[in-house]
Amino acid sequence: PGDPQWFDRDRFVLSAGHGSALLYAMVHLFGYDLPLSELQRFRQWESRTPGHPERGLTPGVETTTGPLGQGLANAVGMAVAEAHLAAVFNRPGHEIVHHRTFVLCGDGDLMEGVAAEAASLAGHLGLGKLIVLYDDNRITLSASTQLSFSEDIGQRFRSYGWHTKRVEAGNDLAAIDRAIAEAEAETDRPSLLCIRTHIGYGSPAKQDSFEAHGSPLGAEEVRKTKEHLGWPVEPAFLIPADAVARAAEAANRGRAAHAEWTRRFAAYREAFPDLAATLLQRLEGRLPAGWDAGWPLFPADPKGIATRAASGKVLAAVASRMPELFGGSADLNPSTNTELKGAGNFEHPARKSGDIQGAAEGGWDFAGRNLHFGVREHAMGAMMNGLAAHGGFRPFGATFLTFADYLRPAVRLAAIMHLPVLYIFTHDSLAVGEDGATHQPVEQVASLRIIPHLQVLRPADANETVEAWRVALETLDRPTALILSRQALPVLDRNQFASAEGVRQGAYVLADLPAAADGPSVVLVASGSEVSLIVEAGERLAAEGIGVRLVSMPSWERFEAQPEAYRLSVLPPDRPIRIAVEAGSPLGWHRYVGDQGAVLGISEYGASAPGPVVMKAYGMTADRIVEEARRRIGAIG
Repeated sequence: PGDPQWFDRDRFVLSAGHGSALLYAMVHLFGYDLPLSELQRFRQWESRTPGHPERGLTPGVETTTGPLGQGLANAVGMAVAEAHLAAVFNRPGHEIVHHRTFVLCGDGDLMEGVAAEAASLAGHLGLGKLIVLYDDNRITLSASTQLSFSEDIGQRFRSYGWHTKRVEAGNDLAAIDRAIAEAEAETDRPSLLCIRTHIGYGSPAKQDSFEAHGSPLGAEEVRKTKEHLGWPVEPAFLIPADAVARAAEAANRGRAAHAEWTRRFAAYREAFPDLAATLLQRLEGRLPAGWDAGWPLFPADPKGIATRAASGKVLAAVASRMPELFGGSADLNPSTNTELKGAGNFEHPARKSGDIQGAAEGGWDFAGRNLHFGVREHAMGAMMNGLAAHGGFRPFGATFLTFADYLRPAVRLAAIMHLPVLYIFTHDSLAVGEDGATHQPVEQVASLRIIPHLQVLRPADANETVEAWRVALETLDRPTALILSRQALPVLDRNQFASAEGVRQGAYVLADLPAAADGPSVVLVASGSEVSLIVEAGERLAAEGIGVRLVSMPSWERFEAQPEAYRLSVLPPDRPIRIAVEAGSPLGWHRYVGDQGAVLGISEYGASAPGPVVMKAYGMTADRIVEEARRRIGAIG
């Protein structure tokens, strides 16, 4: 309790986050910094006992839960974290990483698809230190599970490769202890303990009723329940002395374990100083020395390179310098360029059989850093949160931008928790082409930008991609989404245009193309692949004697965080003719163009055809930008 962030502690995740009062009561009993007065202010303004557990607010809370299934999937990520760190840092006679991840989940958790995705992968990986206690009370928020949930949960999890055990009585503590002991002895399979319980236990009117799920019992029913259980009616908050004593015993065991680990880590640090230093650096979230040395610099090239490919080159450069970089894709490594070359596969070491298609170069064990998520975007997002919450990792996950919606709930939770996870979203516009409307994102970038505390970066060329990665890895207090192109984009000549380091400011002036004497002027603003379009259009307008300012805006969030003076210097109010261009929803761009400006975007779904054909059909061309600029100038006179 005196060191809630002790690294080698067992993790406990309350996936059924609506049961937060139970967690707060335990945290208080075991002596954490959560006084009884906070429990008495449960779910009140500025209390540390919110309706659902929130990471960083209450000691002893490992991750923010409430959206069902997320906690269980977070826990799978935590179990992956423990297995990897143990494989990398433990040495014979020096087992400094050895802890389990426990989960308490309910019926709703196991109905959610994210839990199924994560449980399937956990079984495949053989995460033997993951133990899930399933509170099988057969009640949901509004009904009995007989209306909607009749499958054999144990059989389902056995098919995933889990060890399962059933306990018929939730108050049979000895049986639960035996089941947990069996689970702890099971080293090659995660465990699910199905424990039959009764919601509202002891309530004369509401036991086994959904009315005990989402609403307080009420003062009168609380009194009757206490009387039924033989519990004193007063005081309202009673902690029996024997309960305090038992909790103190458990806390003392924890202190002893902490002291023993501290002793062992001191011996480890003496025997392996470099490994110990690396582990501490990772746990503290510090970037390693030289982390951004040797990164690529791309020469000007009108034919260019896709920003997804440039991103892959950055990953290749940084992977060997940042061993905490760990992750993979939702079955899209070749398309998203996200394999960490030579870094091995995170897989159970006993489960390889011959050469396996798609495997990364390197080993096949828990020391591998390429995690093959399979087609499980939602679990990928939630597991990344678990990896980041555990500590010691900069997790990344990749998929096509149009499938960002599959993991959106996990992205939102990462933003709430300020976790520095990295999303690599490729194939970022209608330029995807032949795959058609289902794979051509339109609304996704706009929908990501409205998530508070999510940093969105859409680089314009290869060198902006390098800087976007640098910014992303330096950002430790929030998640980052990199939005990357499928198609090749020209690499801008930085002798002619401003340095790509302007990405740090979110938006920057690429160039000012001067007007003829007393001539009109226009500001062209774009992100990502459309920056090359405004460059072409700007050069044509300048040839007509029209002054043009070219602005690349890869990140709204970073631009809005700049001082007002800088923002006005990029978009000066005395240049009212502004045109923003982005191959996606125009939502939000109007704040930057004003009443006399225009936004050239896309408000309809795409079509199946080669990418250039689709982009032209939807008006994403330099011709349209030039035409719109002329029209706006003419309208002002």
